[in-house]
Amino acid sequence: MKVALLALLGLSSLALADHHGKEQSLFNGKDFTGWKVPKNNIWWSVADEMIVAKSGPKKRGSNLWSEKEYEDFDMVCDFRFDGSGDSGVFLRDGGQQIQIGISGSLKRDMTASPYIAGKGYPVEAEATKGVKGVKSLLRINDWNTLRVRAEGPKYDAWLNGVHVMTYTSTNAKVKGPVGLQLHGNKVMSIDFRKLSITEITKKG
Repeated sequence: MKVALLALLGLSSLALADHHGKEQSLFNGKDFTGWKVPKNNIWWSVADEMIVAKSGPKKRGSNLWSEKEYEDFDMVCDFRFDGSGDSGVFLRDGGQQIQIGISGSLKRDMTASPYIAGKGYPVEAEATKGVKGVKSLLRINDWNTLRVRAEGPKYDAWLNGVHVMTYTSTNAKVKGPVGLQLHGNKVMSIDFRKLSITEITKKG
């Protein structure tokens, strides 16, 4: 009886285990297939297999959203900027993002930290445990790789291969699109490339 119970518990654990689907490209390097380009677009363009974002007249910003919605996922992208920009990756919702660059409110770099609308930055990414910030990892005017895992309300972030942040949101949406941010009120540009996503589902 005990053996049978243990076997059943083992099967139950397997049924609830994470299952990673196939990695899918979010950007084909040629055009905005799979993305909702804003009307009267003056911010987003494609060049040299990159998504190029530049602020518009009067420092107007913009967001670029995926057409598809996701629940749990692992997303990876490369980004490049001069260090002065204010950008980020949205997670299912316009009020939940992983920051890239200078925070408009804090006036300092908060790359790889979560920004939650109404709460600001509840935690700050750390390149070294106990030391706030990721300055030692961030490459200015060169390519950086940001990986974001959103599993339920829990967010994890890696910058250039180093795990730098874990945060559990209290108001995360269950499902929604992913997005790229070009913050307003600032003259800036940022490039993205090699965007991919892997959906995470539960077995059983």
